[in-house]
Amino acid sequence: MADEKKTVDPEKEKRKIKSVRRMKEIMTAYYIDAKNAGKSGRKVAWITSGGPVEPLIAMDVIPVYPENHGAMIGASKMGAVLCAKAEETGYSRDLCSYARSDIGASLTNGGPIGGLPAPDFLVCCNNICGTVLKWYEVQARKYNVPLFFFDTPFIHTDFTEDARKYVRTQVDEYIGFLEQACGRKMDYGRMEEVGRLSVKAQRLWRDVLETCAHSPAPMTAFDAFFHLALIVTLRGTRVVVDYYTELLAELRDRIARGISMVPDEKYRLIWDNLPVWYKTKWLSDKFAEHHACLVADTYCSAWSGVLDLIDENNFLESMATAYPSIYINVSIDRMFVILKNMLVKYRADGLVMHSNRSCKPYSLGQYDLQKMVMKELGIPVLIIEADMVDERSFSESQIETRIDAFMEVLKQGR
Repeated sequence: MADEKKTVDPEKEKRKIKSVRRMKEIMTAYYIDAKNAGKSGRKVAWITSGGPVEPLIAMDVIPVYPENHGAMIGASKMGAVLCAKAEETGYSRDLCSYARSDIGASLTNGGPIGGLPAPDFLVCCNNICGTVLKWYEVQARKYNVPLFFFDTPFIHTDFTEDARKYVRTQVDEYIGFLEQACGRKMDYGRMEEVGRLSVKAQRLWRDVLETCAHSPAPMTAFDAFFHLALIVTLRGTRVVVDYYTELLAELRDRIARGISMVPDEKYRLIWDNLPVWYKTKWLSDKFAEHHACLVADTYCSAWSGVLDLIDENNFLESMATAYPSIYINVSIDRMFVILKNMLVKYRADGLVMHSNRSCKPYSLGQYDLQKMVMKELGIPVLIIEADMVDERSFSESQIETRIDAFMEVLKQGR
């Protein structure tokens, strides 16, 4: 029987973002370098996604992110299996699925890339949550390597001068830790260069996201979730600046040529919380069926949301203010201001909130935010309950029904 040729839909092909191929090449090369770090004489550090990566880059250390790995595990639909491996050893199912899937992968050398390269040391920053400290302590014991804890005070109202000084002293302690771990002194000229590249990359990333302020949007938040990896992983390197320059040019060209990601875009929505990694395509397609485009999200913007607090000419000093100030390390009132500005800026018709079983700091307060948004802006809010990695906490039929009902409310409001 002759092989049937796949039918190519020219409309779908036109809507594909071409830079995706380059992104995959960069990430593949990055993981190959990390896996072969021992052969090249470079150190590997595991670091939290909100952690200060720039000093690592300046010291020529390869940063590796268990959370990024967790996202890959989720996207590969391996989350339930690896989470269960961790649970079999006594870890509660109520723990973060990034942590459980990472621990499960460490126990089995499992996951989409056969496990992460063993760390020479770990760097943990608690500006994203408190779970990371215990999680990284577990891995530091397993691999018998040192752990540096970068503590960022929670910002309830204002970030005080005393708090800033406290974090600033840790920047020096962090550099001292790296010098000891790497056996050489920090090159502060190199550190300045890395700081400038980091700021430039963050500006470009913000510009990429802001292309979706155009109607119709040239990409969706689900596309941004994919392109986010570099600003997290290799922030402070030339390759990230070059990549986002290329991506931004492509998105602006799409706008000029009238290419939208969602055909016949009618409704513009904002996403709150982490992605549901194993269902991003399904969710994207489901909203697109209703001509709804997720034009922005609170998650991706976290890596450019503190740009106004960073001085590229005094990067180490401004780190002490910027790193504690990210979206989920601030009070509900501060979060609402950020969310409100986003909803207005992107002319959103509605808000979709992922009540994430795994991420308590992100999900805590969402019902308060829902009430605040509906009261002040008068737009509808949908809350869906799921988990970012563990597929066992996702009910497709239930969520489909909620999306359909939510979109019906939007349509009736027109």
